[in-house]
Amino acid sequence: MKNSLFLAAFTALVLISCSTPEARRPVSVKTGSFMKQSIERNKKLLEAEEERILGLIEEDSLHDYTRSANGYWYYLETTDSTKTYQPAEGDIVRITYELSDLNNNIIYSEEEIGPVEFKVDKEALFPGIRTAVKLLHEGESATFLFPSALSYGYHGDDDKIGTNIPLKASVTLLEVIERQSDSLPDNQEPQIK
Repeated sequence: MKNSLFLAAFTALVLISCSTPEARRPVSVKTGSFMKQSIERNKKLLEAEEERILGLIEEDSLHDYTRSANGYWYYLETTDSTKTYQPAEGDIVRITYELSDLNNNIIYSEEEIGPVEFKVDKEALFPGIRTAVKLLHEGESATFLFPSALSYGYHGDDDKIGTNIPLKASVTLLEVIERQSDSLPDNQEPQIK
């Protein structure tokens, strides 16, 4: 009897210890409603910013604005018809720029920023300016109107640019220092993606 009781207890212990562990259930279950609300909030924010930008464009009778494929607007201030090459991804360029809010309050002056060298589409500049430079030729200047999603977004720059601030940027492409593909002659433009 002692042996059978011992054998039953031992068998039960072995069966319990050999069972697979049961996964813990999450403390809270997310249904995706937060993400849906966030998407809707961002859509409304972008729509409001675009309406404001289009209102500014409509009021500005001095300039002809173009909408870029990347979702911002710009006009050329200075053009250079002798230059035909536009920077491509991977080129190293030198630019100057100034940042303002949409009320023309200067946030960072050109002097404060100074000339900037960066690799096109590869550096940590804000998204709008990384692609905007590809629309210019050496020596050209343009003014760009960026919605906040293409400037510093919901985070800001941890200094003068706050949360969800659309920006106006005056950019001058001083020079293309190094081309990714030096095999292209000056009169042949690379394809912009």
